[in-house]
Amino acid sequence: MSDSLFDPEDDAATPLEAEEREQLIPTYITVRSELNEAEQINIADADRWAFSRKRNVLDARFLRALHKRMFGNVWRWAGQYRTTARNIGVDAYRISTDLAAHIDDVRFWIENETYNADEIVARFHHRLVQIHPFPNGNGRHGRMAADLLAKQLGVERFTWGSKSGADSKTIRDDYVAALRSADGHDIEPLMKFVRS
Repeated sequence: MSDSLFDPEDDAATPLEAEEREQLIPTYITVRSELNEAEQINIADADRWAFSRKRNVLDARFLRALHKRMFGNVWRWAGQYRTTARNIGVDAYRISTDLAAHIDDVRFWIENETYNADEIVARFHHRLVQIHPFPNGNGRHGRMAADLLAKQLGVERFTWGSKSGADSKTIRDDYVAALRSADGHDIEPLMKFVRS
């Protein structure tokens, strides 16, 4: 396993552009493990903030603020939509409109009880990650946003594979496989994964 700061071998991670990598805030970070630790501390703080009171997760401004809270102590671009193409996601110019349409869809699903709460939350998460609005951190952001929506809908936060007893690499592989199945319009593996 490489501890290179920006590992090009990790095909499940969103690669950063050179100018995005230059926007790393902590100057002490030289290896991936230090970056992961700094991001995790920032995410834990954001989790406490996000769940401290009722939030309207179905709001694009809030979703940007959440990303900034999750990564703002580590990356200068936190909370800003990406402006370049990625190995996943819609074209950058479509992010705002696709996200607005997705939020409208989720509101419709809730108002019309199109799906049960867990499926609404799973579909919300999947499409949010599929849009891939930010330079990086989209999966982690999407999971926290989904958990906030779950709370808003009166159901428990998802466990995201943590009850499976598997190691973190297996959980990540299962998560990516479930998202890819959902890309192919099979939501069942993601539905199973989020409560495993």
